[in-house]
Amino acid sequence: MFIRQIHASHNKTHMDIRSITIFSNWDALPDNTADFLAAGRAAFPYPVQSARAAFPPFPDWLPLANLNAAISNLQSQLPTLGLNYASLGPVQLDHDPAWLAAIPRILSQSDALFVTAAIADGNGRISPTRCHQIARVIQQVSTLQANGFGNLYFAALANCPPGSPFFPVAYHDGGAPGFALAIEAADLAQTAIAASRTLADARANLVTAIETAAAAISAPAAELAAQYGLTYRGLDFSLAPYPTADKSLAGALEALGLPHLGAHGSLFAAGFVTEAIGRARFPRCGFSGLMLPVLEDSVLAQRAGDGLITVQDLLSYAAVCGVGLDTVPLPGDVSTASLAGILLDVAMLATRLGKPLTARLMPLPGLAAGDAVQFDFPYFASSRVMAMSGAGVTGLMADGERPSLLDIHKINR
Repeated sequence: MFIRQIHASHNKTHMDIRSITIFSNWDALPDNTADFLAAGRAAFPYPVQSARAAFPPFPDWLPLANLNAAISNLQSQLPTLGLNYASLGPVQLDHDPAWLAAIPRILSQSDALFVTAAIADGNGRISPTRCHQIARVIQQVSTLQANGFGNLYFAALANCPPGSPFFPVAYHDGGAPGFALAIEAADLAQTAIAASRTLADARANLVTAIETAAAAISAPAAELAAQYGLTYRGLDFSLAPYPTADKSLAGALEALGLPHLGAHGSLFAAGFVTEAIGRARFPRCGFSGLMLPVLEDSVLAQRAGDGLITVQDLLSYAAVCGVGLDTVPLPGDVSTASLAGILLDVAMLATRLGKPLTARLMPLPGLAAGDAVQFDFPYFASSRVMAMSGAGVTGLMADGERPSLLDIHKINR
């Protein structure tokens, strides 16, 4: 495998549509999919980076006995459909854990497919056993490429419903085909804050900017839906970054008045901007919040590299915003018990707060905490391997031989 150029081009000075994401069953993709995607690339007032498809959870429709041939056939057909990438959906808690072993097999023969696995569901169930199993999958996937890049295509999901257009979380509910748009808009926050004299100004400016952009996108999206007979499912208007200073979400948060992200006040800043997104009126889907992927945000990558932000800090921000933990560079020899501990934290946070969270963790072979991280990949910034806290979970939280599910109640408000 090789590091694929995930987007063909990128406008570094304006908001982008990261993806037009079609939701469909694999065997029910519309015959006019390629025409729809070509029209979609030309229909919007912002650049469209990629076209993607999200399918139902793959254990429900892929043949395990003939998996390699099925994956090869699926991937070979994506270009003819006008698709850059596809998400095969998650291994759910109720799926046989044998399907987890298929994940490294899938990712070893593909540079266009994403997969996920659940550690908690929307019914308040957390699986500690599954956290340990998925920790081992993360370790295995980290060795598929010498630089550990494979885990870009894999994430653990906690309380994540279908219908988010962002990858890798995207998957389909099995209903009629539709589409949604994933928005990359960290620069909107930077512009809104730079033009403000007070916090109230910043919030109002950001709400206005989001609503204005969303209206300009939703009008042609509705026309496309009517023309091609698809359901328009809305916008995931998340303030996702790109690794330049002018498109850094961490830079926007610091512009509110932080000495640096990770300092006291950072939780307020994250919650403040997320609350502004929540005020904006637009047809929303998915996360529609902050995205703080360590390696995709140049300022965040720098702060993490300088040791000013920890994994625990990122988890605390996830409590008031965002998607969880994303593209987090970790030591290559991180233990299963340590990875499972992180996954347990994400699962509990998502379940108690009743919000979707993901964990895309990237152990990097041969690297230790503090070592420089640099990929030959234009959508990652340089950083350093983040340190782990503790040696991993033991005792009652350690791995067990039998599946376990815990019912967890949401926090009463």
